Amino acid sequence: MSSNNTKPTLHPLGPDAIIVRFSLMPDPAANAAAQVFARLVEGANIAGVDEIVPSLASVLVRFDPVKTNRIEMTAALDDLLSARDTGWADLALPPPLRRWTIPAAFGDEFGPQMDEAAACVGLPSPKALTELTNARLRVLAIGFAPGQPYLGLLPDAWNIPRQSALTPQVPAGALVVAVRQVVLFANPSATGWRWVGQTAFRPFRPEQTDAFALRIGDEVQFEPVATSEFRAILASDNAGAHVGHCKVLT
Repeated sequence: MSSNNTKPTLHPLGPDAIIVRFSLMPDPAANAAAQVFARLVEGANIAGVDEIVPSLASVLVRFDPVKTNRIEMTAALDDLLSARDTGWADLALPPPLRRWTIPAAFGDEFGPQMDEAAACVGLPSPKALTELTNARLRVLAIGFAPGQPYLGLLPDAWNIPRQSALTPQVPAGALVVAVRQVVLFANPSATGWRWVGQTAFRPFRPEQTDAFALRIGDEVQFEPVATSEFRAILASDNAGAHVGHCKVLT
């Protein structure tokens, strides 16, 4: 599965959680294994499971100590891991359950480092933009800020390093790139990734029951819009609202 680990390992975390780790470093195979295993745990209906959170290379399973204990939970998770005859190497990501299309402006004031990122990729800016917006990205993890997605994976050429210095601040909705991934910022933030685009999408909506708009495993594609059109979006009554179309896949 990964050069970092030969098989999944289980690790205690605090009084009520276990981490199932598929690799010491993020890679496509480990991420696929984490997402497949998370769905397997969800479908197994193990008594006492409170929360299942896949990330780039592992799955966090939280349990209720009143309903179960660490020994029983570890055994149940180990049984699920062992039950897969073909092991956990070379898995593909499970099919997405939802597909998002999100309008975005790129370059100029809404992505001032687009040209720099394209140069790092080794493509002219128009071709780099086409490659970026043609990509059907998956939500690999949610983190750093509430609801904030790490999206990937872009083609190998986009395995570009982070900057040597921080950009002091990018706005909420900013799209930044590095290491074959795109982050859509939930809040204004400093970043070491290159700022290439901007959306009006709100990944965190605390006023709603389901506060996180995106879920791990969702598919996301960014729809390029002209700068003038994006300014109109920002100036509309829906400025700062949840802007994007979600299709539930069957």
